[in-house]
Amino acid sequence: MAATATLAARRRMPPPPGAALSRKQTHHNQSIPLNGTMMQFFEWHVPADQKHWQRLKERAIELKEMGITALWIPPPTKGCGPTDVGYSVYDLWDLGEFDQKNTVATKYGTKEELIAGIKACRALGINIYADAVLNHKLGADKTETFKAVEVARDDTTHDISGEQEVKGWTCFEFPGRKGKYSDMVWHHHHFTGIDFNAANKRQAIYRILGEGKYWSDNVDAENGNYDYLMGADIDTDHPEVIKELQNWLVWIVKELDLSGVRLDAVKHIDAKFMANLLEHARKNTAPGENFFAVAEYWKNSMSDLEDYLDAHDWKLSLFDVPLHFNFAAAAEAGASYDMRQIFDGTLVQAHPMQACTFVNNHDTQPGESLASWIPHWFQPHAYALTLLRRDGYPCVFYGDVYGIGGENPIEPLAAPAIKNLLKIRARFAYGDQDDYFDHPSTIGWVRRGLSDEDSGGEKTRQVGCAVVLCAGDAGSKRMFVGDGRGGQEWVDVAGGRKEIVTIGEDGFADFWSNGGSVSVWLRKEEAANTFKWKKEELAANA
Repeated sequence: MAATATLAARRRMPPPPGAALSRKQTHHNQSIPLNGTMMQFFEWHVPADQKHWQRLKERAIELKEMGITALWIPPPTKGCGPTDVGYSVYDLWDLGEFDQKNTVATKYGTKEELIAGIKACRALGINIYADAVLNHKLGADKTETFKAVEVARDDTTHDISGEQEVKGWTCFEFPGRKGKYSDMVWHHHHFTGIDFNAANKRQAIYRILGEGKYWSDNVDAENGNYDYLMGADIDTDHPEVIKELQNWLVWIVKELDLSGVRLDAVKHIDAKFMANLLEHARKNTAPGENFFAVAEYWKNSMSDLEDYLDAHDWKLSLFDVPLHFNFAAAAEAGASYDMRQIFDGTLVQAHPMQACTFVNNHDTQPGESLASWIPHWFQPHAYALTLLRRDGYPCVFYGDVYGIGGENPIEPLAAPAIKNLLKIRARFAYGDQDDYFDHPSTIGWVRRGLSDEDSGGEKTRQVGCAVVLCAGDAGSKRMFVGDGRGGQEWVDVAGGRKEIVTIGEDGFADFWSNGGSVSVWLRKEEAANTFKWKKEELAANA
């Protein structure tokens, strides 16, 4: 059938912010802009051996060779204890430097090791985004007594008690740090809520009372008002808190040579505060307007995602949660899922410049709070749909590449396929895109490659690929790969197809994929040069 192109594909869209597309990379006499690819460099059960920053340094070259251009590292700040993943944040200013919470190092290592790992990555041109947890604090040093009201868990705007005196863990003195970097001591008036009254050992949500104090307005409306999530909920309307967090963000960007941040749990944090915080960072750090921010707004609702982007004047990216849930639905339904609808209702379809696409993450892995893991059989499909297409800024999950640990470990069975797709993305997934989404279980697309004009007049071969994805039985797509390619021979470097496809004089050919598989077709000479393991097989089929 005739090719169809999405609106986003027809436009010459600039790269997503932070995608690191301006640098040049040379492969076999070609000079092309390098596709930006992020990796989430941790999973929930990374060993609590305080050696993860060492692994970061050791794997820097490997990550570069994979085609990774940026890393989202776990929260580098001190949590409640030696094994804390980082989301039970205690001290934002302690990056594994001070003896606090029974440890100097965090779960991942010391500050010195962290800086060494980042330097190794930055020397190779890999950007670093740190995970910023700014919604709450846990592990207070002392309790305080103050006035509060108990509220309903399913509607925090509904008070279910009168004013009462409670004792909460809200005093953070950071005795191990002794005022280095910041001398702020946190008290109950710096928070809006807690979930435990130490006076009577009662677990409930308490809204802290004070002049002008209430839940934030600019948060998600779930549970009436979703400002409260856990621990001691930070009051981002308090002037001392605003100043402290602004100072901290500028400091950590400079201290660690960050290119940006991943923002945790933003649907629970005042959107106006967050927008002002990022604007402050852009004005006061070296990245400037190039300071990258991607936020986790965990909701399968395009209208809510768009409202959040609007509050930020569209100056940040969001993880494409709707796309993840489409992947989950497709993986569960198998051959009965209509693959033509895989991008329906997604951020990358509606707003590709703001979309960070992903397959799995630390929260979606089995046994975690938002478990919706994309299984091995569908991971190559999902990664092909994020890595080999024009739109979106893809994020690869550490657990899918290196495996998931814990009591129920999961081997990275799809890792070879993912690494292969990463190589294809780095070298071949360029140029205009034509979609062939005309069958419920077999879809395809073509990346046309770059011409001399596209690459700024530099002498370069055309680079491109043809992708066929089958959720059900084996199938094929008749697709157009470009003018002037008649007689070229193309081969599959991903899905195990053995035939050599010859492009017709009209630029069309029939490209196949095995059932439940993904095939990526390249010109034979390019495949042989890039995928050394294919040379003998290609010669045998010639």
